[in-house]
Amino acid sequence: MSTGNTICCFGELLLRFSPQLNGEWIKQANMPVFVGGAELNVANALANWEVPVRYSTVLPENQLSTEIKAYIEEKGIETSGIRHFGSRIGAYYLPQGADLKNAGVIYDRAFSSFSELKVGKVDWEQILEGCSWFHFSAISPALNQDVADACLEALQVASRLGITISVDLNYRAKLWQFGKKPVEIMPPLAQYCDVIMGNIWAANTLLGIPVDKTVEQNPTQEKYLAHSIATAENIQATFPKCKVVAHTFRFDAFDEGIQYYTTLYKDGIQYVSPEFTTQKVVDKVGSGDCFMGGLIYGLHHQHAPQDIIDFAAAAAFGKLQEYGDASQQTVEKVKETLNNVLSEN
Repeated sequence: MSTGNTICCFGELLLRFSPQLNGEWIKQANMPVFVGGAELNVANALANWEVPVRYSTVLPENQLSTEIKAYIEEKGIETSGIRHFGSRIGAYYLPQGADLKNAGVIYDRAFSSFSELKVGKVDWEQILEGCSWFHFSAISPALNQDVADACLEALQVASRLGITISVDLNYRAKLWQFGKKPVEIMPPLAQYCDVIMGNIWAANTLLGIPVDKTVEQNPTQEKYLAHSIATAENIQATFPKCKVVAHTFRFDAFDEGIQYYTTLYKDGIQYVSPEFTTQKVVDKVGSGDCFMGGLIYGLHHQHAPQDIIDFAAAAAFGKLQEYGDASQQTVEKVKETLNNVLSEN
């Protein structure tokens, strides 16, 4: 059984190229690049909050990988879970001002080192040594059947070692291109999870949990919160190992802003965060990852459920005002964001 205290975040490291459209990136010979990936973003947040964290991925053996590993380690993230084979680092192109659910995103992940992961290629017991928590997202099994099978292998080992498992139901339609629907792949993985995070629509697409389309007719927060309970109860009935379900509700509001609130369902009780609103967003990338990091942070420290969901929501909201994939927020900064919202209500 696990005796460690480290959080292991597993997934593909991605380079985000962020061109300025209308040809400006060509004229200026300039395109910002960020080191990212959903699970690395979670690891970054946890490291900021002084939680011991390890990152696991697959990178090629070259100078870029060496420099990236050094960059990650400088942030306080342990890199002993990284393995080296294959020949390239995955990437995606996201025009400045867009988000990952925008049609403008271009993925360049085919034949990446991570996509060559297969059952038996890594020693999961070695990677998970000293860990109490394993986190992954639906982005990894979306790549191909071999990676999906490798995810299942990792979950089986983690479960056997008594390690807590969490999943972010990240859904990216452009990634599921290998002939299988998400609902054919994700339920066998979700059965190992103690914590399931996403939104009610992702739970439907990835896990087959019913969604009532009528809730979108004249929608209200009250309707969504009621649906959140129904979805959480359905998830826990379908996947009995799941103890905690968290949902996010993020809607476009004003001209360029958002409306945001979240829920946590634990021990038959729903906890709801304050509602956050802003008229301007700097960068939507990584906000959901920051929310996931906040959940793990609170659950790892065994905080009260209301404190957990409030902190996670505030962290996600704060990330919307930061440019780049990873959050730089400290615990104090997140609490400041939360207190500002609570004082307004």
